[in-house]
Amino acid sequence: MTPTSPHPPLVTLESAGFRYEDGPPVLRGLDFAVPAGRSLAVLGRNGSGKTTLLRVLSGGLRPTSGRLLLEGGEVAYDRRGLTRLRAAVQLVVQDPDDQLFAASVGQDVSFGPLNLGVPEPDVRRRVADALEALDITELRDRPTHLLSYGQRKRAAIAGAVAMRPRLLILDEPTAGLDPHGQERLLAVLGGLQRSGTTVVMATHDVDLALRWAQDAAVLTPDGLRTGPAAALLADPDLPASAGLRLPWATAVAAVLRTHGLLDDGAAGPRTPEETAAWPASARPGPPTRGV
Repeated sequence: MTPTSPHPPLVTLESAGFRYEDGPPVLRGLDFAVPAGRSLAVLGRNGSGKTTLLRVLSGGLRPTSGRLLLEGGEVAYDRRGLTRLRAAVQLVVQDPDDQLFAASVGQDVSFGPLNLGVPEPDVRRRVADALEALDITELRDRPTHLLSYGQRKRAAIAGAVAMRPRLLILDEPTAGLDPHGQERLLAVLGGLQRSGTTVVMATHDVDLALRWAQDAAVLTPDGLRTGPAAALLADPDLPASAGLRLPWATAVAAVLRTHGLLDDGAAGPRTPEETAAWPASARPGPPTRGV
């Protein structure tokens, strides 16, 4: 997350800012690095600039100040430079209907590789691998307009995965999904990361960020705070300054430490399921009646 991170940066913003035409600055002087091979959550309230930051990182928007680097080299905003960036970095937008346009799932997933000039046998292999990774192989020939919302989400991600990016960026990927759909998607993202893909997710769900991400970046009115997710989100003042609530797991861990059930520095439960499975020996016994 910083120049001293043991994980080399895949993409880096240096003193980057962005403002829309005739509007106030959205991003100001950001120094931000995405470490290779990690899972990173970008957090902030609605309107904080999360989506703008993702579009700058993926080349959809050009910084109005500062610069974007890919593996240490400055990105050129010409055809060659943007092709190189988009071969390495893929963005999946929040609404899958903004990304799906082909008649069938297989056609949609194949579009990106074909557009890059990938040979057709390799395209077929990439499509098969992407559909398998997203657990939607059986939907290859399904018309996209007949998919459920969760299926459309996974089809949109499959289209990005078929590009074989080193960095996959997702804007609010769990929005609109039921709990089962969220769990399936998180399992897919875990598998992609284990296969070597760096994954960045924008969200305002602090509980999701704490349980899923290794690193976090929090947009506040004063700028961007970055660091390991567990340590960063344990700061009780940071969520409030960013317009977010305290993570549920952070509050539970504080209560456990207060009652001597969790050592200082030890990781507490991150989900209700982990809390329910907390060792019985760590729980206080029933009150005893004096004699």
